[in-house]
Amino acid sequence: MEQEHHTQEQEHKQDQTLSMERIKTLERIVVIPSQPPFLQDHSLPLSHLDTDPNLHLTFRYLRAYTSTASPTSLHPFNVISSSLSNALTQFYPLAATLRRRPTSPHRLELWCAAAQGIPLVRAAADFTLHSVNHLDDPASPLAEQLVPDPGPEEGLEHPCILQVTVFACGGFVLGAAMHHALCDGMGGTLFFNAVAELARGATRMTVETVWERDRLLGPRKPPRVDSPLIDEFLRLEKGVLPYEEGVGGVARECFHVKDECLDMLKRSLLEQSGFNFTVFEALGAYIWRAKVMASGVQGEEKVKFAYSINIRRLVKPAVPGGYWGNGCVPMYVVLSAKELIERPIWETAELIKKSKSNVSDEYVRSYIDYQELHFGDGITAGREVSGFTDWRHLGHSTVDFGWGGPVTVLPLGRNLLGSVEPCFFLPYSTASSQNKEGFKVLVTLRHSALPAFRQAMQVFSTTQDHWPSHI
Repeated sequence: MEQEHHTQEQEHKQDQTLSMERIKTLERIVVIPSQPPFLQDHSLPLSHLDTDPNLHLTFRYLRAYTSTASPTSLHPFNVISSSLSNALTQFYPLAATLRRRPTSPHRLELWCAAAQGIPLVRAAADFTLHSVNHLDDPASPLAEQLVPDPGPEEGLEHPCILQVTVFACGGFVLGAAMHHALCDGMGGTLFFNAVAELARGATRMTVETVWERDRLLGPRKPPRVDSPLIDEFLRLEKGVLPYEEGVGGVARECFHVKDECLDMLKRSLLEQSGFNFTVFEALGAYIWRAKVMASGVQGEEKVKFAYSINIRRLVKPAVPGGYWGNGCVPMYVVLSAKELIERPIWETAELIKKSKSNVSDEYVRSYIDYQELHFGDGITAGREVSGFTDWRHLGHSTVDFGWGGPVTVLPLGRNLLGSVEPCFFLPYSTASSQNKEGFKVLVTLRHSALPAFRQAMQVFSTTQDHWPSHI
C-alpha cells in the first residue's frame, strides 16, 4: 500500500512539474486608486487583534474560475485591474505600507502615501483547468505558481499582492497574498466582493467601509485581564516568535472524507455519550488525537487544539457591518498528550463543544488587554498547537467577477493560529466530476508522522458496516 502511494506521488509530481514549466509571467503592474482617496499622507492605527503576533504573516489563497458562464469577451486581467482600481478609493489601506510604530516598535501601523498601489501580476498557462482537475488537489505544488509569495519585507511593503493567471480554456485563477494584519478571511471576502460587484457593472460599491480599528477593538483604560482562560492559553516567551517551533520538515497532504464514514463516527459518539456533535467537533477531535499519536509527542507535554471564533456580533457594541479588519479571536482546548490519547474521542469532542461557550465580551476584551499589557514580552500559544479551520461555509465562493463564482477555493497557508501544522476542512471543487460526496481535509504534518497518520485517516475513505470498535 505504501509503495503504491509512493508511485502515485512520484507520477503526480512529474505531471505537476511539467505544468509548472508552462506557466509564464507576462507582466506586473501596480494598480492605484482611480481617484485620490485622501489629501495628505498619514498613518492609520491597527486594532490589537490586527497586531496579534500570530497574525504577523502573509496568508495566500486562490480562487479558480471556469469560462463556461462568461457573459463577456473581456479579458479577466483587464476586468479585475479596472474594478480593483475603483474599489481602492475605499479600500486604499490595502495599498498602503505596513511599518513599525515609531512610539512602539513591536507594533505595526499603516503608512498611507500618494500613488501607492497593489501589485497585480498577469500570467498565462498553456493548458486547461480541466487537465489539472480544476486544482481540486489542495496539496498540488502547481498551486504555488498561481499565487504571489512575497518575503517578509515585501509582505510589509505590499500587504496585498494579486495574480491573475488565464488558462488555455479561458478559465482563470485569482491568487492573493494578503498580510493577516490587515484582515481575516471574512474581511478579505468583503473586499473581493466589492471588487467583484464593480466588475459586474455596478457604478458604486454597496459596502460602506469602516476603519476605526483602535476605537472598536482597542484596549480598555486601564487595561485588565479578568478572564482566567487567557493565562491558561497563552505563554510569554521573550525573544521567541510564533511559528519558530522546530518540528523538522513538514508536508501538506490531502485526505478524503466520505459522508457515510463521518456519519458513522458521529453515530458512534452519540451512542457512547448521548451527545450530538458537529462535523467540526467530531472530526476535529479524531484528527487532533491522530496527529498527536502519529507525532510521538511526550505524554506529559501540553498539546492544544486551536480554532477561531467570529466576535463581530458578540462584542458590545457589535462591530459595524462595513468593518473589514480582523474580527476573530482564537479559542483553545488544552490537554496533556497522554490525556488526549487515552480518553475516548467523545470526551475530547465534548471539550471542543463546551469551549465555544468560553468566548464572551469579557474574554475578547481580556484578550485585547493582554496584548496591550504584554505585547513586548513575546506572546505565543506555545508548542504542539494544532490549528483547525473549516472553509466549507465561509462565503469564499461568493466572489463573482462576471464569470460565475469560483469552482475551487484553496488556501496555501502553512501557519495558522500559532500552529505550524494546520488543518483545513475544504469543499470539493464544484467542477470536479470525481468527487461529489463528502469533502477533503488538508493537513500539514511533520514528515515522520505521515505514515501513521495516513493509516489513521483510511477509515474515512473506506466503506464499512460499522465504526471500528478499537478506535
